[in-house]
Parts: sequence; C-alpha cells; structure tokens
Amino acid sequence: MIKPLGQILDDHRDAVEKTFVPEHVAVLEKVAKEILRAFRSGNKLLLCGNGGSAADSQHIAAEFIARFKLERRSLPAIALTTDSSILTALANDYNYEVVFARQVEGLGQKGDILIGISTSGNSKNVLLAMEKAKAQGLVTIAFTGRSGGQMKKFADICFCAQSDKTPHIQEMHITCLHAVSEVVEATLFGS
Repeated sequence: MIKPLGQILDDHRDAVEKTFVPEHVAVLEKVAKEILRAFRSGNKLLLCGNGGSAADSQHIAAEFIARFKLERRSLPAIALTTDSSILTALANDYNYEVVFARQVEGLGQKGDILIGISTSGNSKNVLLAMEKAKAQGLVTIAFTGRSGGQMKKFADICFCAQSDKTPHIQEMHITCLHAVSEVVEATLFGS
C-alpha cells in the first residue's frame, strides 16, 4: 500500500514544529558562534558523515568555500567525504571505520571544528572521528536525530533533530546548517 503523500508531509511538518523551538535554536546559535570563533582565529571547519550526511557535509563545505548569499572571500571548510583516493586507501589498508579519524589526525589542529553528521548518532566512522578530534583539541559538533546516539558523549555541542525518521532528520539537518551558514556569512561579511 502506498503511504499517502499528505501523511509524509505531516511527518515533515511535525519534525519542523518540534525542532524549531527556542531550546534547539539556542543550540544552533552556539554552533554559529563556535564557527565564527574558529574562522576569526584562523582555524578551519571539517565535516563528515555517510550517505545523505556525506552529501550534507560536502554541501555545507561548499557554502563556506564558495559563498552562501554574499560575494566574499572563501572560508576554510573541508568535507572529509570527498577524496576518493584517501577514502579507498584507508578503507583498503585499514578499514572503513577509520576513514574520517585518520583525516582528522592529519588535517585537524587545535581550535579547528569537526562537525559529525549522523542521523542515528551511532555511525562508527563518525564516532571515531569525533573521538580523535576531541583528543587533538578540536571542537566537536554533532548533528543527529532525536536521541543523539553515542555521538552525544563526544560532542561539545549536539544538535538533535526532533525526529526518528531518517529523511526528516536529514531535512532538519540541511535546513539548520543552511541557517548557520547564513548567520556566519552575514556576521563576517554583511554591511
């Protein structure tokens, strides 16, 4: 049986209404402030995730490197999901669980930020990257689903989209990351 389109949209609306409340917006404000701190201090933003979360990592890195809305200089952001030679070498020589942690080890410096994106909050390779980032003095930010999963214990800041359904969690993540991108850009470059 086909699920009614109206029910799918109702599920989306429910996620929006439960996610965009003051307490969760306050978490996003902390995320924006931390990214501003990093960029102003000459630090960079690293992002990682799997599947749709990998696409979100790449998307947001592009918003900072290219532009969001304003013509301005590029900002230092790297999606750890994009270098096929690094990813396949690490997966082949070690295992897939270390593909982000090894990149954090090589690229991350104290004061940088790692944003780990996982709808479950339990993606092993993102967890290992968050753990490595904390050990190296990076600020760790998690974007997860309602429970936060295991990533909560490795995150300095954890944003939990208020849904248990992967598509709706992903919808909340990209909307929130766009909002953060706009705030950061407008703060640094707005007139």
